[in-house]
Amino acid sequence: MALAVSGAASGSVLNMSSGWLADTYTAIKNSQNAGGLIGMLDNARGDNSLKSYLKRTQSASNGFALIAQSGVANAGAFYSKLAQQGQEKIANERLEQAFKDLERTKSMVQQKNVLDPMIFFANGSTLDTNSNILTMPDGKQYDATTGTEYVDPSYIIQMANGAYLDTKNNVLTMSDGTRVDTVTGLKISVTA
Repeated sequence: MALAVSGAASGSVLNMSSGWLADTYTAIKNSQNAGGLIGMLDNARGDNSLKSYLKRTQSASNGFALIAQSGVANAGAFYSKLAQQGQEKIANERLEQAFKDLERTKSMVQQKNVLDPMIFFANGSTLDTNSNILTMPDGKQYDATTGTEYVDPSYIIQMANGAYLDTKNNVLTMSDGTRVDTVTGLKISVTA
């Protein structure tokens, strides 16, 4: 592959000190110079003038300079990557320490219920503020947080299809919300 450079463009390409174009041009020029035994034999047939010697020496010098420049660039990239990895490690350690400190401070502050453990209402219902259960005068219980009817989990049997059986009240609640009395087999209600 030959690189054709003409006129004013040749001066700008040759004067570039870095970049892929300059590296490519140097590599093409170096590939045109035969090295090793063939290069030695080729050089031996030429004139033995000081000019030809200096030309060969300059070509070798350019090759060594390119090797040295590549070594410096590669070393810079390597040390830059090492520094980046070191900074990432320090940042990760600091982040981990911050999470540990946060977890430690959370355990220092204990949540305290400032409400009475049991609140009694005028209609006879009660609210257990520790477990958030509202008990109505007729005995029905509701979760005070969600508003859904509360059933003690020890009385619940979960089915694989999403239905559950309340063994205390003998009510089977289907996955679609249909409630069936298990004693009579009658539908109680449908909730959507």
